[in-house]
Amino acid sequence: MTEAIVGMGPAASLRRIGALVLRHLYILRGSWPRVLEMAYWPTLNMVVWGFTSRFFAHHSALIAQAAGVLIGAVILWDVMFRGNLGVALSFLEEMWSRNLGHLAVSPLRPWEWVAAMLTMSFIRTVIGVIPAALLAIPFYHYSIFSLGPALLAFWANLLVTGWAVGLGVSALVLRFGLGAESLAWVVVFAIAPVAAVYYPVSVMPGWLQAVAWSLPPAYVFEGMRSIMFGHGVRLDLLAGATALNLVYLTVTGALFLRTVHIARRRGLLLNVGE
Repeated sequence: MTEAIVGMGPAASLRRIGALVLRHLYILRGSWPRVLEMAYWPTLNMVVWGFTSRFFAHHSALIAQAAGVLIGAVILWDVMFRGNLGVALSFLEEMWSRNLGHLAVSPLRPWEWVAAMLTMSFIRTVIGVIPAALLAIPFYHYSIFSLGPALLAFWANLLVTGWAVGLGVSALVLRFGLGAESLAWVVVFAIAPVAAVYYPVSVMPGWLQAVAWSLPPAYVFEGMRSIMFGHGVRLDLLAGATALNLVYLTVTGALFLRTVHIARRRGLLLNVGE
């Protein structure tokens, strides 16, 4: 009887996932500042770094070759950043609205909740990054789409890395309360210095290179530079990024689901705060 009420099977799961995604889409539709904010920061970063690249391009032939690399790196970095925020903010909005208790007593399963957050992350990332990528074409005569099919692999890997970070942050916020919500921004920026976004891994000290090669973004950005400097697609780098992403996403996903399970058992979902 209980199973009949809750609903079993893929169709029922898709309906519940769709319902939660629809809830967040209604939030976005009713708040234009949130939509504008998603496109604001990527566009701002693209403009600032784009003009910086143009300045250097007029003063050095080497930098002129690297100008597109800097703009491309900024755009791709925002894919990871938005992927992380898309997951973390979808979770934080449930905490801010005191909705975790309602979700806990609904038919929604924890993995369906995760699927809905990842879906919203993808939507937020597309809204945030595509305008910046398109504006780079008339502003600086640079198109990130010139990377060809490899762009999809780069995008997917950085998005999944963002998901892994977002799920890990969400688990920590659920465990320690809203006082830890700043981790949604802090953690991803802490990765930036060793992610080889604007410079190759080889310029780092030896001990730091080992840290960089343990993170998927380093493989992605090294692969991007390989294409843009005429060395072709490095399949070994894409394989390394994909393998690490599978590990990190599995670990942080399991951590989030485990934290939700413990919180439900202890009744912590009804008492969230600072």
